Amino acid sequence: MKIAQICPRYSPDIGGVETHVKEISERLVKAGHDVEVITTDPTGKLRKQEIINGVRVIRFRSFAPGNAYYFAPQIYTYLKKHDYDIVHAHSYHAFPAFFASLSRHGTKFVFTPHYHRHGHTAFRDLLHKPYRLFGKIIFSRADSVICVSEYEKKLIESDFKVAAKTVKIPNGINLKEFEDLRKPEKSLNRNAGREQILLYVGRLEEYKGVQYIIQSLPELQGFRLRIIGKGPYEAELRNMAKSLGVEARVEWLKDLSRKELLERYADADIFLMLSSREAYGITVAEALAAEIPCIVAKGSALEEFVDGRNCIGIESPVSKEKVTAALKEIKKKERIKKSGIDKNIMDWNEVSARIEKQYLKQ
Repeated sequence: MKIAQICPRYSPDIGGVETHVKEISERLVKAGHDVEVITTDPTGKLRKQEIINGVRVIRFRSFAPGNAYYFAPQIYTYLKKHDYDIVHAHSYHAFPAFFASLSRHGTKFVFTPHYHRHGHTAFRDLLHKPYRLFGKIIFSRADSVICVSEYEKKLIESDFKVAAKTVKIPNGINLKEFEDLRKPEKSLNRNAGREQILLYVGRLEEYKGVQYIIQSLPELQGFRLRIIGKGPYEAELRNMAKSLGVEARVEWLKDLSRKELLERYADADIFLMLSSREAYGITVAEALAAEIPCIVAKGSALEEFVDGRNCIGIESPVSKEKVTAALKEIKKKERIKKSGIDKNIMDWNEVSARIEKQYLKQ
């Protein structure tokens, strides 16, 4: 099959949607399909065309106020001039999917929304309301809607009345990466004089909730926080750490290689993801596969990881007091075992195979 994957951003940009599209596209190529990723580059600094691991990547310049929406009507023009067996658009929250939906002409159109219902800032949330009109068009023109969690599926069915089109195929991780991951000998219950490492991996946006971890640090002696990621909220987070007098206990990392990231997972004691809006939570799945106890915010798809032992949840609204209490609670739990989490986490190979079957479904 000739397949077009449409998304707002792609590798080397990082994020949940970027990871999802990259992982399935490369596996579809290995399965013998011709895959093009059609995406945008608001900076104009990336190559307009290149081949990455067998995937042809085509980038168009976009207008992205506040790193949102990625307006690139050239995608519509390009798709109208080319024929595909499958057009698979990703991300409700940006215009490329809308242009992809308009361009369909006898081609099967698949949509993976990664839907949050709200914008990620007050400005984006304001724009989100009129944008819903465009969103309805995307859903109405989709032959199939792939949801990455039960939480997202219920939101979409409630907001857009498309239950007949929806199917749940979760995000995945590369399970093999974690099979032989070496972990230092340590215990949450026996801290032999060393600081325990709290880990966050993801974009630095206010809705991600990193600020609550920083705010709790003054009450958490014997802990240090390692933040891996970048984003528009970084400066404010750094200022917060400085004003609270905990800047020496916060480590900031970004642009790590995959090997370096896996080493940071192996070295961590507790992983925290306190985001208020998530359609899945790839980094939580990776942390659990790395045998790291997790603390997540309830109220989004992250809640589906909560089992009361390997992963515990914090009720909304999140606060520093709740973070502190959750950390004390999870320290009492027994060390995580891989046998207890495999059933909740899918490998990208299986995810890609399921999506391929969805393409072939009549």
